[in-house]
Amino acid sequence: MQSYANKATLIAAIQSSYDKYRLEFDDIPDHLKNSRVSTVDRTPAENLAYQIGWLTALLQWESDEQAGKKAVVPAQGYNWRQLGALYQSFYVTYQDLTLPELIDLLNTRVSAVCNLVNNYSDVALFEPDQRQWATTNAHWPVWKWIHINTVAPFKTFRTKIRKWKKRPCRGHE
Repeated sequence: MQSYANKATLIAAIQSSYDKYRLEFDDIPDHLKNSRVSTVDRTPAENLAYQIGWLTALLQWESDEQAGKKAVVPAQGYNWRQLGALYQSFYVTYQDLTLPELIDLLNTRVSAVCNLVNNYSDVALFEPDQRQWATTNAHWPVWKWIHINTVAPFKTFRTKIRKWKKRPCRGHE
């Protein structure tokens, strides 16, 4: 996994990977947001909902901890063996939004995560066991949690949406 020298490089990586990811949606008409193709596991709307869901969860973990509450990771009612069901909950939560609305919401979440990174101390961001919600047997520092919920999926899901855009059948557009 890639690492970061400081907050600025992490924020730059988030913004750069997000900008490339987000641009992939500019030429997808909203009426195709739920179009499924056999070679890609998510529709464009599901792709965005997944990203929004995880960023919302990450921001909620931090918010809960700052409020003195126990953060529920990965989410209330779900454990790590139920990720498929968690993803389905993301899709249902955001299913009525248009692609532009999903992108606006994701823009907001990405900005909030970048602000969060900027507001962390270097110790809180780069040293393990600084947040209850981020403390696992692996002893990951917070930056790794942020990376795997931003930079990594933005790159991976950009590839998936590009593959979706190359789908063989475009007859129902």
